[in-house]
Amino acid sequence: MSRVSKAVVIVAMAIAGATIVLSSRGPNSPVATSEAAQGGSSLEQIMQQRGLSPDEAEAALKTFVAPGKFDDFVMFTSGGHRGSIMLYGIPSMRLLKEIPVYAADSWQGWGQGDEGGGEALAHGSYGDGLPTQTWGDLHHPQISLANGKYDGEWVIGTDKSAGRVAIASLRDFKVKSIYKIPNMNSDHHGLFTDNSEYIIVSSFFPHPLNEANGYAPIEDYKSKYRGVVSFLKFDRKAGRIVPAESFQIELPPYFQDLSIAGRGPSDGLFFINSMNTEMATGGTLEGKPPMEVGASQREMDYLHVIDWKKAIEIAKDPAKVKVVNGIKVISIPTAVAEGLLYFIPESKSPHGVDLVPGGEYVVVSGKLDPHVSVYSVDKIKKAIANKTFEGKDAYDVPILKYDAVVEAHIETGLGPLHSVFDDKGNGYTSHFLDSTVVKYTLGPPYNPPEKAWKVVDKVPVQYNIGHLQAPGSNTKKPWGKYIVALNKWSVDRFPPLGPLHPQNLQLIDISGDKMKVLSDTPTIGEPHNSMMIPTEMLQAWTVYPEVGFDPIKMAKSDHATDQGQESVKRDGNTVTVNGTVVRSHFTPDIVRVKQGDKVVFNWTNVETARDSTHGFGLHGYNVNLSVDPGATERAEIVATKAGVYPYYCTEFCSALHMEFTGWLLVEPKK
Repeated sequence: MSRVSKAVVIVAMAIAGATIVLSSRGPNSPVATSEAAQGGSSLEQIMQQRGLSPDEAEAALKTFVAPGKFDDFVMFTSGGHRGSIMLYGIPSMRLLKEIPVYAADSWQGWGQGDEGGGEALAHGSYGDGLPTQTWGDLHHPQISLANGKYDGEWVIGTDKSAGRVAIASLRDFKVKSIYKIPNMNSDHHGLFTDNSEYIIVSSFFPHPLNEANGYAPIEDYKSKYRGVVSFLKFDRKAGRIVPAESFQIELPPYFQDLSIAGRGPSDGLFFINSMNTEMATGGTLEGKPPMEVGASQREMDYLHVIDWKKAIEIAKDPAKVKVVNGIKVISIPTAVAEGLLYFIPESKSPHGVDLVPGGEYVVVSGKLDPHVSVYSVDKIKKAIANKTFEGKDAYDVPILKYDAVVEAHIETGLGPLHSVFDDKGNGYTSHFLDSTVVKYTLGPPYNPPEKAWKVVDKVPVQYNIGHLQAPGSNTKKPWGKYIVALNKWSVDRFPPLGPLHPQNLQLIDISGDKMKVLSDTPTIGEPHNSMMIPTEMLQAWTVYPEVGFDPIKMAKSDHATDQGQESVKRDGNTVTVNGTVVRSHFTPDIVRVKQGDKVVFNWTNVETARDSTHGFGLHGYNVNLSVDPGATERAEIVATKAGVYPYYCTEFCSALHMEFTGWLLVEPKK
């Protein structure tokens, strides 16, 4: 029996509800037959009824993960303006979890009256009289690194809507902090350095950097608007930014977009692509061309090259920095004088800058150029050392000669965007206009010169792909095996369920010479980028390490309560409830206060059994806490209205869950 025939039989058995036992995933795995398997005609009928071809059956087999088994990889993808990070299993494409970040989440109690989430969301807002922002546009999740490889400890997500970065622990998959970055009103991309010493985030929209009130007329765009790139010192233990050890480099008012930190021969360098070097501002009702026209006039934009390790030392010198809105800033003139900043011409309107696993080449794609451009890091270093410049930009930043640094042009198709890499010396680039993924060979040391930089395969995707991701890509250790295409349109791939269509994730098998699309998966929100790591690398807690743990501080809570020590204490007009939750009751289950009192709830889940999460849903006061095993969660309200307000466990947890209730009694003022 051929491999494909085996796939057909096994998949048909799965469809029929037959019992399938696979001792391994290899093509020669023994298969336990069932009654269904003994009736070939019935299987053939099922295949006919489902309209499955042999290729489709094989694809289904490759993506099937048996009940009770785990996926090989977990993919962290952005939720876009949903403000969250979504986790999918690979290859099953099952949605495993959502990490709420920039928007409140009722199920996990994030920002729903809880102290930790509420404070994080408030700290990550603009402030200065503007309302707390309750949404975000999360882009480009990135996983922390150690020696250029994923370590499975932290994940970050930037926010294009507000210029902030959120940090979540992969021990409990909860956000620990949200940092509003000074001098940035938007950030599209952020990443860890190769040992997670810094989180580097570049701005997208320029704004008036040195104006006291943050305002300058748009007519003064070239003279007063600036971009910045932020080097945020990362406290790996606490999961927080250290502002005193962070700094920024001022940049011209281009739109700084995606970026990558070097490794190996490119260690210490940082690359950012940019668009709108025309410095267009729009103004369609003022007789000016729209942004997309004004920002597409030049043949080339500028790839930024920054010596970030040298910049760290410059930032320590008070004479070489200025403090703007509480953070040290290296000005453009200082960055140029100290040899920190250089430009390289790149294809216009770029939206992808990526680094091959060993760090020898930078791969750039311009949306309006049918080629992928490859730059040699060795040539870049030599051009900087020899001052091989073709001139300067309007802000006196040196521009390296294009021909002196380029390694190759690969004609790949229309609308190239992002590139990823496998473990066999190949690159893969998404093409928005062509709706394809194109595979090509890399240059030495990955392939000999005669086989380098050649297109070897192309596969259509559905439709208009943006980002794509492969396990471990853009690190020292890619795993290959799969690519996930993050497509912007689904059109006809799923049943029409209203005008707003889901976007489409497609799993692509890259294990052989030819790529093959295996499955479609609708997603929630808009995925902009993703990271993929082996499931076995995740070392998540199943319960917190000790009872009374504060998930935000990642330490024992000051408000933890042991069983038998529960209390309701009054101090003036403040009533503090120190309570416990356990299947299937609250202690206390009656809380008596007076109208106008401030009421503080400290709930400790004293259980340590896996999956014994409890909830605290309080009627009338917009509070919904999710209290995981061992956690202490805190909420504060002001009892503004007299009445009787039940509270209950929102997480079904036991046979007596419906009895898991209590009462907040607010006595009216006399």
